[in-house]
Amino acid sequence: MGTATRRMTVAQAVVEFLSKQYTVDSIDGVEYRERLIPGTFGIFGHGNVAGVGQALKQYQAADPTIMPYYQGRNEQAQVHQAVGYARHTRRRQTFAISTSIGPGSSNLLTGAALATTNRLPVLLLPSDTFATRAADPVLQQLELPYAYDITVNDAFRPLSRFFDRVSRPEQMFSAFHHGLRVLTDPAETGAVTISLPQDVQAEAFDVPEEFLAEREWRIRRPEAEDDDIRRAAEAIRAAKRPLIIAGGGVLYAYANEELAKFAELTGIPVGNTQAGVGVLPWEHKFSLGAIGSTGTTAANAIAAEADLIIGIGTRYEDFTTASRTAFQNPDVKFVNINVAPIDAYKHGTTLPIVADARKALVKLNQALGGYRVGADLEEKVAAEKKRWNGIVDEAFETRYTPLPAQNEIIGATNKVMDDQDVVICAAGSLPGDLHKMWRVRDPFGYHVEYAYSCMGYEIPGGLGVKRAALAEAAAGGPERDVVVMVGDGSYLMMHTELVTAVAERIKLIVVLIQNHGYASIGSLSESLGSQRFGTQYRVLDKEQHSFDAGENLPIDLATNAESLGARVIRIEPGEHVIEALGAAIKEAKAAPETGPIVIHVESDPLLDAPSSESWWDVPVSQVSELESTRHAYKTYTDHKNRQRKLLG
Repeated sequence: MGTATRRMTVAQAVVEFLSKQYTVDSIDGVEYRERLIPGTFGIFGHGNVAGVGQALKQYQAADPTIMPYYQGRNEQAQVHQAVGYARHTRRRQTFAISTSIGPGSSNLLTGAALATTNRLPVLLLPSDTFATRAADPVLQQLELPYAYDITVNDAFRPLSRFFDRVSRPEQMFSAFHHGLRVLTDPAETGAVTISLPQDVQAEAFDVPEEFLAEREWRIRRPEAEDDDIRRAAEAIRAAKRPLIIAGGGVLYAYANEELAKFAELTGIPVGNTQAGVGVLPWEHKFSLGAIGSTGTTAANAIAAEADLIIGIGTRYEDFTTASRTAFQNPDVKFVNINVAPIDAYKHGTTLPIVADARKALVKLNQALGGYRVGADLEEKVAAEKKRWNGIVDEAFETRYTPLPAQNEIIGATNKVMDDQDVVICAAGSLPGDLHKMWRVRDPFGYHVEYAYSCMGYEIPGGLGVKRAALAEAAAGGPERDVVVMVGDGSYLMMHTELVTAVAERIKLIVVLIQNHGYASIGSLSESLGSQRFGTQYRVLDKEQHSFDAGENLPIDLATNAESLGARVIRIEPGEHVIEALGAAIKEAKAAPETGPIVIHVESDPLLDAPSSESWWDVPVSQVSELESTRHAYKTYTDHKNRQRKLLG
């Protein structure tokens, strides 16, 4: 007896297949089953309008719940929305994104790199040129005389965790099975790119019904090996000043409660990476807060003396290790717990534990029964926390006029947001300042994209988080406001997704900080002896061909946001900026779900956040005619001499 089939196009088969894929997860005996792909984004052109576009329309007409379609204004921004959604759902769900060929496809490249770098799943379906070459070359086709089979979409290969091209209808079976395998693998996940030639999308063939049946993808949560746990426990018992560095893997493993138990039983303090903010509430006795180049002085003081680093779910970005200057104990060793081998083996550790973070912590808690660090370490943790909290309090409460410091804006925003609300950011000076100063109480309350630190992520990423938060609330979860904090530089990169929020009447609160330039790189440039070159938004001085000293550009970003359909609240400079900002955020929070609200406030870009008493390695010119650069190079070499290989 032959297998039952259905005559349909490749695009129709793709859409129906994706509509029936489910992730299954188990946390402490509780089973979760959710749609892996709850919807598809798409911007249509000649490469996909007759393929995926037709399929989405056909299913929408039959039943809009089969595969909901969402508009966007930029292909890269659509990836950011999917990534924001994926992170808030702890990688159990993401979106598919369909594009046309040529620029529609290549616009996805930055988003693909961001997703892969952050280890977050997204399914990219860029269209491709004719597989048959019946029309050759087609509009927007890349022609390379030395390799005619290469298309624009081959650029996705190094940026994706999985890449395939469906040149024949029969290839889609293996392409999508392998693609979704990677999409749902906690160690391998990232951008999954399946290239769909425009003629193949519209080609009909007989699709087996079994391909279109519901399928479950269980999230793998591997146990730790007993020998690894034993060796790690021995190393911890032998340590005098151990320190935990908790990354995003703790949150993706739902291990924050087990981590709290581990810290409370052992007395080992916890510093967190950008992706790990929220693993413990900020006021928790053993929470040192952020660590590294954008860390707290508390975490960095403890790190400098630590003889054992217990990395849990971190990939050890250079900001986390302060470019390998954070750990100055000559005998420092590393125990690395990570579901991804590439991260478990970092820094040459001889104690890697390739396992789910929560399951590994459960075993460690059992193996370390009765162990606790010395009282001297607990006393130092308490003292360093008190010192840092005082520094942050002062930064939040010090008032500058007529323009406030960014510290004041962060403090005012933090103060009026509810514990379950989510702050969103990605690039500029804000991520570092938020990392060290934001006081988080909810494990879902902080979302800063800092693996790729992509300017423009903030608004579309925030919109993705808000979509996930609305679905969470509809399922009986907490109601969360999502607040995007973005500078004018990042806003100008990708603000058009405000139109998407307007179209769907999604309330996204955006705190838009106008400082007339790139404040973060301006400060970095000054520290490196380059005198804030090219970082300010100024009218061109034609004689010097300089943008450094002219008048501010006569732009009005508040009016720009209004022109896109957003409601705007303007905060005027003066003595009561911070009070007005707090009142505006409260007003926005109380508003109904009728669309985005942008709160426009100016700040002084020359007022810095408190120092982390740390360092970040950005090379300085070794020779220069500028005195400022020569001085910066001397400072650089002093820090460079403290840099370590960290093999242990």
